[in-house]
Amino acid sequence: MTLPTSLQTGLRCRCPRCGEGHLFAGFLTLAPSCEACGLDYGFADPADGPAFFAMTAVGILVISVWAWWAVVASPPIWLQILLVFPALIGGCMAVLRPLKAWIVAEQFIHKAEQGRYASLGVHGEGDFAIDRRKAAER
Repeated sequence: MTLPTSLQTGLRCRCPRCGEGHLFAGFLTLAPSCEACGLDYGFADPADGPAFFAMTAVGILVISVWAWWAVVASPPIWLQILLVFPALIGGCMAVLRPLKAWIVAEQFIHKAEQGRYASLGVHGEGDFAIDRRKAAER
């Protein structure tokens, strides 16, 4: 059995481990776990990443086409507003769900987790600080 790639599971909005179970319980709400393999989706925290990438990519594409069309065809402003805003909103909504699923799959594959520090508040430990006194002696 070949495992699906993170891109395949993201585009299909499926479990990143087995590729069979549904990832979402609602439009953008993650299910608690996979109904096929039982993977707990508690590790997933895509935060605002999918929304940022969706708005950026769709915005660049739609605004580029709109700017070209506005210069070439010189349509009335009401027609531009009537077409551009739904294209922006619809485009973002169309790519948001698969993009979120892909980011969750990447988090699973790369075992992403909250950052931890070797030193918890002790100055100079954990290679986070340079001891200037020792550096001056050299």
